[in-house]
Amino acid sequence: MFRNTDPGLVAKLAVFHILVIALANYTVQFPASLLGHHFTYAMFVFPLVILTTDLTVRLSNQKTARTIVGLAYIPAILVSAWLADWRIGLASGTAYLVGQLLDITVFQRIRERTTAWWPAPLVSTFFANILDTYTFFAVAFHRSADAFMAGHWLEIAHADLVFKIVVSIALFLPAYGLLLNALKKRFGPGPGQAGVPKTRAGGGTG
Repeated sequence: MFRNTDPGLVAKLAVFHILVIALANYTVQFPASLLGHHFTYAMFVFPLVILTTDLTVRLSNQKTARTIVGLAYIPAILVSAWLADWRIGLASGTAYLVGQLLDITVFQRIRERTTAWWPAPLVSTFFANILDTYTFFAVAFHRSADAFMAGHWLEIAHADLVFKIVVSIALFLPAYGLLLNALKKRFGPGPGQAGVPKTRAGGGTG
């Protein structure tokens, strides 16, 4: 899409990754319930991590995206540990590193095979969420000092996963499509590419 390796852009994207991860790990400490199902407010934040990674690859390339993930990794752990505790920081860093490197490596193939903007983030929404959710909750809360989370982490992980996928598809993906169209108009399509198709009503593409 838009191939740019400007150091300023790299720094801004790395900071954005750290901020989104920190916010997700802060909100994961606050459980709630709906219709008898437990969840945390992080489910409204974490899908942004996946879309941020997708945007990072589109704005730069796989090598630069891996550099950005590497730059964000340690600060994300430290900030998360400060906002929450060390286990949440470690869990977040582990899940983030594994999930995002997988996303960059595997789902880039999808991005390269279609000019449509939505297949890669849609597939990522399912698989990256599954990998990250269970990795994070297992490392952060299995036999943790928090009795409620230690006893309910698997149930909360199930609920968070379902809610995150629904929220991503219903809210974040359409908004992301609009953002990509805005970036295409500002920067133009990348070399040899037609750019990002315009979004039709309902999130489809032309």
